Amino acid sequence: MRIISISTGKIAPLFGIDHPDHRMVNSGIKKEIVSSLDNPISIKVRTVGLDGDEQADFSVHGGLEKAIYAYPSEHYPFWNELLNREAKRTSPIGFGFVGENLSVEGFFEDAVWVGDNWQIGDVELEVVKLREPCFKFNARMGYKGASKAMIQSTRSGWYLKVHKGGNIKAGDAIIVTPGRREMSIKEQNHFLLRKESQKDLF
Repeated sequence: MRIISISTGKIAPLFGIDHPDHRMVNSGIKKEIVSSLDNPISIKVRTVGLDGDEQADFSVHGGLEKAIYAYPSEHYPFWNELLNREAKRTSPIGFGFVGENLSVEGFFEDAVWVGDNWQIGDVELEVVKLREPCFKFNARMGYKGASKAMIQSTRSGWYLKVHKGGNIKAGDAIIVTPGRREMSIKEQNHFLLRKESQKDLF
């Protein structure tokens, strides 16, 4: 289990489908790879997240409880097939496109548990909760069914809290220490799917 790439992004205007009033909204969802397996640059991890990363709305991403967003690299074939079929997207999306900071290898939502601790070198992180997508995710993906697809497929990724900062880079191994393991990220997905508010994702 390891980091495949690290991505950060600045707050920027986001235009696209499925905005509440079809106007521009600011978002930090557009990430660029800053550390890859081919170019494993060291990135500083602080209590509030990665150096160079910004969030426009701390209620959905950022702050101490949602400092870093991790996403399985193995999910990208699913998204490329879906976007090609449903949104007629011909160019594939790559790591960081769904807004994650860490594209990771060897993790899936059914085996990632709230409270698990991650050790990456000297850095210590804790799994906090799943990502709840909204209209900004639909706009980013260019497909208004993207949020619904993320939750229904249980391919949500998860947020991490920083207990100890330091430096990380692509290729670094991730050592997991189990927490209480009372709820997995996949189970959180199922609870979210059953919520009445799920209709807001359409």
